[in-house]
Amino acid sequence: MPVIDALFTATSAVCVTGLIVVDTGSYFTPFGQGIILGLIQVGGLGIMTFSVLFYALLGSSVRLRDRVIVQSSFTTEQTGDVLQLVKSIFVFTFVLEAIGVFLLFLAWPGSCPYRTRLWIAIFHSISAFCNAGFSLFKDSFVQYQFNWAVNLIVICLIIMGGVGFIVLTETTNWVKQKISNQGRSRLSLHTKIVITTTVCLIFGGAALFFVLESSDSLASAPLHGKILASFFQSVTARTAGFNTIDMYNLANPTLFILIILMFIGASPGSCGGGVKTVNAAILVIIAKNRFKGNEEGEVFKRTIPRETLSRSVTIIISAVVLISVVACLVMIAETGRYAHPETRGKFLEYLFETVSAFGTVGLSMGVTPTLTSVGKILIMVMMFLGRLGPLNLAFSLAKRVPTKKFHYGEEKIFIG
Repeated sequence: MPVIDALFTATSAVCVTGLIVVDTGSYFTPFGQGIILGLIQVGGLGIMTFSVLFYALLGSSVRLRDRVIVQSSFTTEQTGDVLQLVKSIFVFTFVLEAIGVFLLFLAWPGSCPYRTRLWIAIFHSISAFCNAGFSLFKDSFVQYQFNWAVNLIVICLIIMGGVGFIVLTETTNWVKQKISNQGRSRLSLHTKIVITTTVCLIFGGAALFFVLESSDSLASAPLHGKILASFFQSVTARTAGFNTIDMYNLANPTLFILIILMFIGASPGSCGGGVKTVNAAILVIIAKNRFKGNEEGEVFKRTIPRETLSRSVTIIISAVVLISVVACLVMIAETGRYAHPETRGKFLEYLFETVSAFGTVGLSMGVTPTLTSVGKILIMVMMFLGRLGPLNLAFSLAKRVPTKKFHYGEEKIFIG
């Protein structure tokens, strides 16, 4: 395997993206597939969580900076015992993945040997929960397009891995309190926004996919098959990367909808990428309040801090600029040697590839294996930045600016 392809595969795995230059199931040996799966698990849980765990295993104290990073990544509250937080994350992850393995093992169709079926269940359960999109099948899940059991199990794993640890723990505790009637249960504002936004994106994306593709790529499918495929693609487009329909056969409006879903991505504190559901929701909240003449970001009878509003807008603007620059560079690297009329249809393909890399999604229109070395390097950089986050990278590289003791006078400008 060429070094550039090995590096690309490793980057795609540890960034839980799923873009591939070779077929994972047929090209790699079981050992190679195990290496990919290990990178997916590490990338999905996050390097910092493993760092904290290793500190504890070595008997060393966790540095304050590492505590702050882990706490800010997985919870909105400051907790003194960061090791207990990391343990909870690992327990949640492995329990849910184990349940996924068990269900997929029972539900998997065909008469393959038990050892093969178990490996298929393990690989796809971890890949789905970590929103990685790697599959052992050449066509992903296209051959299981109408299998309700497999589709629903994978959908549930993707959603649970994409909503974030905060939402999982709060929702679990909320359900327990409701069942046992112990005290007054309440969900935080973060959890309410994540759940509301996730539900809207899933059902809205599925409805649009159904309308746009019912008479096109899904024309020959029965009604229940159209509904299932629409929901699966709506869920998987937000950082998971599996597909039950050939992306190349989709209409341009459908691909544009998928680009928007990939750009938004998963939720904070999850295994996925993108600008995150909360930031997309905050943008809508800001616009809604501005139209009402309200300068505050009010939702669910709560006010979001101005610093959070400003940070969300900055993240979205940074992501748009980053995607625009990298997409342009990819097009220059890949189409510079061709005449312009021969490359007209490539614009959407390379834009789709770039957004997929940024959102750590893994969906592709089939151009990944054809990329040049420069193109692969650009996509690798995009996967890394997408997993890390453009604003986090900027903050880590920026110098600390002293607080201003004064500010210049204000002057109004026309903004249309």
